Amino acid sequence: MKARLVGKGRTINADAKEAIRELEQNLGRENRLAMIQMLIPLGLKAVQDELQAEVRELAGTRHARGGSNDRWGTNPGSVFLGDQKVAIRVPRVRNKAVDAEVPLETYERLQSPQAIDDIVLSRVINGISQGKYERAVTQVPETFGIKKTSVCRKFIRASSKRLQEFLERDISQHDIVAIFMDGKSFAENEIVIALGITMKGEKIILGFIETGTENHIVCRDFINRLKDRGLNLDNEILFVIDGGKGLYKGIKQVMGDKAIIQRCQWHKRENILKYLGEEKKSSFRRRLQAAYEQSTYEKAKKRLEAIKRELALINKSAVESLEEGFEETLTLHRLGLFAKIGRSFKTTNCIENVNKLLALYTDRVTRWQNSDQRQRWVGTAMLELEPGLNRVQGYKHMGELRLAMKAIAAEQKLKQAA
Repeated sequence: MKARLVGKGRTINADAKEAIRELEQNLGRENRLAMIQMLIPLGLKAVQDELQAEVRELAGTRHARGGSNDRWGTNPGSVFLGDQKVAIRVPRVRNKAVDAEVPLETYERLQSPQAIDDIVLSRVINGISQGKYERAVTQVPETFGIKKTSVCRKFIRASSKRLQEFLERDISQHDIVAIFMDGKSFAENEIVIALGITMKGEKIILGFIETGTENHIVCRDFINRLKDRGLNLDNEILFVIDGGKGLYKGIKQVMGDKAIIQRCQWHKRENILKYLGEEKKSSFRRRLQAAYEQSTYEKAKKRLEAIKRELALINKSAVESLEEGFEETLTLHRLGLFAKIGRSFKTTNCIENVNKLLALYTDRVTRWQNSDQRQRWVGTAMLELEPGLNRVQGYKHMGELRLAMKAIAAEQKLKQAA
């Protein structure tokens, strides 16, 4: 395997890249200092190989004669390896005709610390606290050292840039067929996240909005912002939500009949069980689950109606909970696609898994100081985790989903017209 470095037209063996993968698999969080120490020598060797390759291009092999350039010893210098400024010996080349030193392109490129922000950001966001980072730097002998305050400034600058990139990126190239929406709490505030599913089944984090509660005005404005960034609302979209009234109302205000709502069956089941005593929860949980797992709308509805009649003798509030949004818990059944895509779309698990991954980054923060800090961390973490999201199960049926939604939307219009 080969990997590009900075030298023009040259490649090096990707020892460092392989070492990173192996060490991340084998080393625990507390041993990452050792990882950093091991990677620095690999980086130094790669840099020296690149410098010597450029010297050979300019002055030929050692002791070669007849060329226009000569080797001219070495000078002390330094280069940036990611966020580390490392001392090295820099080979020199001199042009005999003009008696002037020839600058090495590789060395000049490695003088720029432009990449430092992304590297610092990656390390901080993935679990090396700022205090441990300073310890890591000082334990590498070849490194001059970077202060903790410098890391803070670099992280803020880099994460602000990433946040702006995330919130403003164009999403018009994604053909979105479904959207999961859910909120994650951050102290007294909540971040509502929209996870889009493309026609290829790919998961795209469309954006997020910060709010005190999931009210319909915030949700409406959120979807309109996504529209301004390129979200195509001409086609029907399946929205999978946990049943929050604010989300539902906001979606409907923007999308109207083009919004096909699937209420999370898990949330509905658990909400019903809250009204029951402990001795009855286990039995009704199994029965509700079995009802929702039926392959057709008719079979699922028949079983739920039977449960409803029995609940009416036990707790009318439980019945009211079952009836609220009843049809929307069976949307996939009405579309005729529960057996094909139900595993991915019958609950909000897809976006809750994203929230769990987000927590791996954000839960390390012990105190949120302000909204800017929250949004920087969330935006940065989203960009970090998005490339690792897998396609939804049943992605081959996304074309069928779109056709089925068009059919059900047309049916609803006919009913309204009648």
